[in-house]
Amino acid sequence: MIVVDDQAVVRAGFAAIIDAEPDLAVVAEAGDGAHAVELARRLTPDVVLMDIRMPGMDGLTATRLLTSGEDAPRVLVLTTFDQDSYVHDALRAGASGFLLKDARPEELLTGIRAVASGDGILAPAVTRRLIEAFAHSAPAPDPTALDALTPREREILTLVAAGLANAEIADALGVTTGTVKSHVNALLRKLGLRDRVQATIFAYDTGLTRPRGA
Repeated sequence: MIVVDDQAVVRAGFAAIIDAEPDLAVVAEAGDGAHAVELARRLTPDVVLMDIRMPGMDGLTATRLLTSGEDAPRVLVLTTFDQDSYVHDALRAGASGFLLKDARPEELLTGIRAVASGDGILAPAVTRRLIEAFAHSAPAPDPTALDALTPREREILTLVAAGLANAEIADALGVTTGTVKSHVNALLRKLGLRDRVQATIFAYDTGLTRPRGA
């Protein structure tokens, strides 16, 4: 993977945490978005750990460029949410999720593995705030967009959009985690979505789920 941050000490810290894991490796570091795009196109990493605010090309622009091509890496955004109110734009640009910069090392590693395996991740502490930010600016819902889903798949999509993990959804519905995973995979396939992050955005964009008080 590639670690992207304009602060060398921060990059080194993240790289040390990641390289200490037997199943993870940092192949390069970049201090701005343009260098990250250049390295990613040459090294084809599976994951890019992306800062948002950087001199020159910012992380949002870099994310859009990285995820627009074939064999695109999966981008995990790192942010200080109070300062980066446009994180939802990074998700729309193709990022597979985001974590706060003050996340514990185990949270960072869990997030990287989740993204690498094809899942998406949203920092639990700010998931609802993030959702409300992009939901209020979402386009008018398409009432036919959900027709491809079964009632159970719609129910599970609603719970995914609420930030519940598969195990939590299974407990809520009285089914197995494997059953939930099968339903999630089916709804992603039917809707042409890549992961749970895109599914969450879809749920709010189409009006299936609304922020509290909306």
